[in-house]
Amino acid sequence: MPGNSQRPNRRTSNKKGMQVGSGGQRRKALKGKGPTPPAEMRTGHVKKRAADARARRDAARPAARRGAKGAAEMVVGRNPVVEALRAGVPAKTLYVQQFLESDDRVTEAIKLAMERGSVNLLEASKAELDRLTGALHHQGVVLQVPPYEYAHPDDLLGAAHDEGRPPLIVALDGVTDPRNLGAVVRSVAAFGGHGVVVPERRAAGMTAGAWKTSAGTAARTPVARATNLTRALQAYQKAGLTVVGLAADGEAELADVAALDGPLVVVVGSEGKGLSRLVGETCDVRARIPMPGGAESLNAGVAAGIVLYEAARRRA
Repeated sequence: MPGNSQRPNRRTSNKKGMQVGSGGQRRKALKGKGPTPPAEMRTGHVKKRAADARARRDAARPAARRGAKGAAEMVVGRNPVVEALRAGVPAKTLYVQQFLESDDRVTEAIKLAMERGSVNLLEASKAELDRLTGALHHQGVVLQVPPYEYAHPDDLLGAAHDEGRPPLIVALDGVTDPRNLGAVVRSVAAFGGHGVVVPERRAAGMTAGAWKTSAGTAARTPVARATNLTRALQAYQKAGLTVVGLAADGEAELADVAALDGPLVVVVGSEGKGLSRLVGETCDVRARIPMPGGAESLNAGVAAGIVLYEAARRRA
């Protein structure tokens, strides 16, 4: 209209110029895809399939059996406490009696506990220590060992798969001496095994004595607990492992067992009774260790060490 000085704004171009601080928003094709994901997250990768299989096993496993723990233990007495701390046995709390007349052993126990940094140091009355230990002769020094966290038998297969080697497992049937368990754990670690399986009942567990005998190898060699050892062995057989039981009257000599270089479970019975009937019947083969010296039997730690050495030699 005449006299109207206002004019509408008109864009002379549809092209929008670069904005300050835009950071090159139009160059999305150059944007990086980020770091390469680990093998366990890559679709189709063998490690991804193994991780998925472990997750399915964990989901199907009863919650009460996951991360099963043993009972807390009290190591009592000056010499046993010092020996346990020297051997690297896991410890939670060191109790020292109030107004205790100290000697070299008490001093060393306190020093070793302080050097770890993770062990609580507590002073307690004699009455309190008597209560904690059930009135055992504690000599004013008590070491609390935390409960051991047992693996599940399936976890040992997972460890072998991750390493890309045939599983090598030792199962103990009726072995009740913790020192024998510790010796077997040490042999398994020495010869590249993947762990030890023990029954939940009537069997040695990972006590302070077992830790000491293992010479620290229990920290890196898992011990699994099976509710039923026979069923655990059958599950291993279904997974492709050969179950070889050691028996003085075995039908084959150890040197003649061809399965030692493949996926293997070695079953060791107690020194007195050997393999139980059901476990013996479950084994694929029962092998004997020749003993020219005429000894009737070997303890579990020695027997397991011999078989593990032979298996490791064949796999080398």
